[in-house]
Amino acid sequence: MDVSDAVRNRRSVREFLDRDVEDELIGKILECGRWAPSGLNNQPWRFVVVKNKDVKGRVAQQTRYCGIITDAPLCIAVFMDKSESYDRTKDLLAVGACIQNMLLCAHSLGLGAVWLGEILKNKEKVAVILEVPNSYELTAVVALGYPKDTERTSTRKPLDDLIFRFT
Repeated sequence: MDVSDAVRNRRSVREFLDRDVEDELIGKILECGRWAPSGLNNQPWRFVVVKNKDVKGRVAQQTRYCGIITDAPLCIAVFMDKSESYDRTKDLLAVGACIQNMLLCAHSLGLGAVWLGEILKNKEKVAVILEVPNSYELTAVVALGYPKDTERTSTRKPLDDLIFRFT
């Protein structure tokens, strides 16, 4: 799949088929995530892959979008390891690039995914549920699976409305 096509055609998927995602595909998605750029190549991202229904259910209770998490075959909790951080803003941007890589990879593999951020209001509770080290800070949960419906549309503002200045 052409990268520009993947960027333009990827959409957030919130409804999934009741079908497991193969471990090989999960590995490919995580592999794409780990190849994101990061300052000083510090690679501050850490992942927890959640397939267990009970654990997913407890994580789901930490967001108003609980149905998306419980219905997804798996979720990937993405953390920033603060012990690897040298600049918080730059490292959070790197983790965002990591997540975007994973979303694009999932799309290229015929999977659907959605980046859930509202759950961050309870990031400490999620960290306890997932039993991660204190240095890990939740940055997002990505729900993944085979999409129920592949037809999705979206619009964007015209580029001229977004460019402040050309100099």
